[in-house]
Amino acid sequence: MKLNELPKIITKKKKIIGRGPGSGKGGHTVGRGHKGQKAREKIPLTFTGTKIKKSLLKRLPLQRGKGKLKSLKPKPIIVNLKYLNLFKEGETVNLESLIKKGIVKEKEAKKFGVKILGEGEIKIPLKVSLPCSKKAAKKIEGAGGKVIKN
Repeated sequence: MKLNELPKIITKKKKIIGRGPGSGKGGHTVGRGHKGQKAREKIPLTFTGTKIKKSLLKRLPLQRGKGKLKSLKPKPIIVNLKYLNLFKEGETVNLESLIKKGIVKEKEAKKFGVKILGEGEIKIPLKVSLPCSKKAAKKIEGAGGKVIKN
């Protein structure tokens, strides 16, 4: 039997620092060294270390104007009701059918999604299986169509 193959039977407790001499870790400086910022307080994540070099937050460009508070998240492609008059009566309106009719581009539609809004009139009853605004859903149902929640 070798010493390095012996089973470990004792686990040492972690030393709690900053609780006086009874903590088992120094007592006076409790493992923080002598003086300085690190001994006295916690340093913020944004601190870069010198006065001369600008901090990361100061180096980032300042956004000005109207769009500074807008989210950068992509929004769905908007299709108005008036374009759905290209479909025949009773057809199902979904992503694939919109791409076939050439109303939306395939690449963009699959990346961002499609939403139907209520601008214009619809005269044909259709089954719509895409996200719709309340106004659009009301007009579709008014024309005898159906909105399928997905």
